[in-house]
Amino acid sequence: MAATPLLSGEDTTTPLHGVVVIALPDHADGGGRDASRRSEAPAPAALGRAQYYTSVNIGNPARPYFLDIDTGSALTWIQCDAPCTNCTKGPHPLYKPAKENIVPPKDSHCQELQGNQNYCDTCKQCDYEIAYADRSSSAGVLARDNMRLITADGERENMDFVFGCAHDQQGKLLDSPASTDGILGLSNGAMSLPTQLAKQGIISNVFGHCIATDPSSSGYMFLGDDYVPRWGMTWVPVRNGPEDVYSTIVQKVNYGGQELNVREQAGKLTQVIFDSGSSYTYFPHEIYTSLIASLEAVSPGFVHDKSDQTLPFCMKPNFPVRSVDDVKQLFKPLLLHFSKAWLVIPRTFAISPENYLIISDKGNVCLGVLDGTEIGHSSTIVIGDVSLRGKLVAYDNDENQIGWAQSDCSRPQKASMVPFFLSRALRSQLL
Repeated sequence: MAATPLLSGEDTTTPLHGVVVIALPDHADGGGRDASRRSEAPAPAALGRAQYYTSVNIGNPARPYFLDIDTGSALTWIQCDAPCTNCTKGPHPLYKPAKENIVPPKDSHCQELQGNQNYCDTCKQCDYEIAYADRSSSAGVLARDNMRLITADGERENMDFVFGCAHDQQGKLLDSPASTDGILGLSNGAMSLPTQLAKQGIISNVFGHCIATDPSSSGYMFLGDDYVPRWGMTWVPVRNGPEDVYSTIVQKVNYGGQELNVREQAGKLTQVIFDSGSSYTYFPHEIYTSLIASLEAVSPGFVHDKSDQTLPFCMKPNFPVRSVDDVKQLFKPLLLHFSKAWLVIPRTFAISPENYLIISDKGNVCLGVLDGTEIGHSSTIVIGDVSLRGKLVAYDNDENQIGWAQSDCSRPQKASMVPFFLSRALRSQLL
């Protein structure tokens, strides 16, 4: 089956097993939206950012909705006419639930979402509210409807899907026009899309994405384990914790051969979160300042340009720069070292200069790694879209592990699949 453009208006539903999401051509810079801990760059935005999204078809008859892909968010939500109190203009009309679509408080999904904190025996609906780091929020009620899916053999089937019917957005979620209709929750939480699919026996609880480094391509995502390479992957265990995030522990961080300061706080090692919903990568303050010092020491021909508000740290080179290719040979990779597995070589997540440097409109070289204290991550590393490019990243919730392998992300491993599209949408502010 030939590739169908996401924005063609044709039926491009979220696939199962051997069906993946493939990119539309785009020339955007940036990453995605942080839907679980929505993060905001501390500097004014001068550089367009791109959010990665896919299309899902929900309802009967099925209607398309564009959703940001976010590994840091458990709950999928769509702007909803229930009626809508505060909504922004999106690419599609608001989802309008029927009365029978509203999930009651006694439903197991409501109890998984709320626990016993907000249980209401007399209520007729299950309310939710999600708050974000930039003080924006989304509130609504849980709804249940059909999600149309395509299996590896091309068959269409409907999945019973529970998601947020979002009728009250606040803060930056009201920025208009919006490029998407909501968030696709892909965390390891009970309400996420992969978990719901796995509970219904449709897929194993595994999914992955591959974000292209080449600006002419965006990449792809997949549900199920059919497209996880059987060799060449580096795997690390996922930490169990109260938050539904994909996190592990790093032993040390290097800039090339130089070790950056990784401080243990009260015996706690530095946590690393893999978050496709965060545009940029964030380091704890000590590691961030150590990295800045290293960059300044090894690039004497570059001068810190405080007038460039694209990102918090930008350097003016003493020669014209049009792309990262012009300067990448002057910088070293960032290396995150994880503990060794038994009789296995050390496990390292390498971030090449192309995946942490951004060229501003002024031709300056800006650092796509930000100070985590600005978003409340004083002791946590967040790996965002800018540093996930050029890697196939798999999230295996069955084995409780995260894996990655280098890839150009131009096409998935299997050639027999039905392709679908992952796209990027430009916006004017940084996240």
